Formats: sequence, C-alpha cells, structure tokens
Amino acid sequence: MLGRIPNHYAEHYKYYIIYINLIFKLKESNMSNNLNYNQTELMVCIASKLMADNTSAFIGTGIPMLAAALAKRTHAPDLMAVFEFGGVAPTLEELPLGVGGQQTFHRALAALGICDVMEAAARGLIEYGFLGGGQIDMYGNINTTVIGDHDHPKVRFPGSGGANDIGSFCWKTITIMKHDKQKFVPKVDFITTAGYLTGPGAREEAGLAPDTGPYRVVTSLAVMGFDDETKRMKLLALNPGVTLEQ
Repeated sequence: MLGRIPNHYAEHYKYYIIYINLIFKLKESNMSNNLNYNQTELMVCIASKLMADNTSAFIGTGIPMLAAALAKRTHAPDLMAVFEFGGVAPTLEELPLGVGGQQTFHRALAALGICDVMEAAARGLIEYGFLGGGQIDMYGNINTTVIGDHDHPKVRFPGSGGANDIGSFCWKTITIMKHDKQKFVPKVDFITTAGYLTGPGAREEAGLAPDTGPYRVVTSLAVMGFDDETKRMKLLALNPGVTLEQ
C-alpha cells in the first residue's frame, strides 16, 4: 500500500499503521496476559508514559505524535499537545499525518501559528519537548544536520526545523531514537540542538535558561537520564528482554 502513496506522505502513513496496530494490541492485552510487540511499539508506549496529565508538550512527527495520541487515550486525557504549525491541545481523536495536518487543529483550544507557539515555549509555557536525531552524545547534544564535515558531508540530514527552538526553550527535552553505535557517539559531528553542551554550566553560559535541558532518552534498548552533577547521560532502565551487554 505504501508504494502507491506519494513519497512525502509515505513516512506519515507508516506511523499511522503502527499506531492502529498498537491500539488493537493494547485492546487485546486487556483480555490476555500475552502481548506481542515490536521495538517501535514499545518505544511509543514508553514515551507516552513520560507525558503526564495536565502538562504541555511540544510534539513532532513520528513516534512523539503516536505517543501523545496514546497518552490522551489512556492515562493523560488532559495532556496539552502543542504542534509546530500552531495547533494547541487538539483532541487527537484521529492521528495527524504531520505537524500541520488538520487533525492538529481539530477541536483545539487554539489555532495559532508557528511564531506564536515558539514564543510560548520561549516564555517558559511548554514543559516537555520531544525530539529525534541522527546523532546524540553523552551530554544530550543532538545532530540532525550532517554526518562528517559540514561543507563536505557523508550524509546530510533535513536540518533543525524547530528542533533547536524546542531544545532551547522547553523545560525538559525527551529524545526518541533507535539505539546503535552510529547514533550514540562521544561527540556529535554538528550541534543542531543544544543539550548540556560541554558539561555543567555550559548551557547557562551559552545564554539558555537554568533548569532546562535534556531529561530522558528513549531508545529501542533502554531509557536514559542525565546525572544532576556531571550532566552526562546515564542508564535508568533496560527495556524488557534487553541485557546490559547489549
């Protein structure tokens, strides 16, 4: 079916199918102790649990959008999801195909614009920001720009979009990505979104607000947090069936 969908929508439809399958599996789990799931579905569930009720979260395309919709259907009905194109607190009864889809405005509290929601984040009104990335380092710095030299890259990613603003302004940022050696590196090739930069105090020296920054990293293997003193990433929990050696 995906082969007949325009390329710019194929990725969105892929996540839509993941979400529908996950909802059916969760309904089945209420009637059975056995639940089969894949890594992506588990990441959606873990990310959704990080969204508390009566909080606000900046939501991006892909897994964050699935997680927000799942959270509102389960434990956080009053989660205020904020989308980059200006939708604020839609019902998410139907899954959007992108951050500017009509479903991001359906029965929303407000239909604003990108400048309005970014200003709200800059004013400290949005608690959580959800991000992805091509690379991440020990201090939570994220690269979504290039692999290799900036002017002669091996790989060129889509770029920041609103990721830099979200990582700079939201109180807590949560990164969601597959876990492999190519993505988790000692130092990112390019800082698209600032984490704790080079360590304690560096974020504040760069002009970013105190008590903001990376909060959790959700991967296909584990959940990581950040040490309060060193600001370095640390393991919090392994996903079911995963060993420390992995």
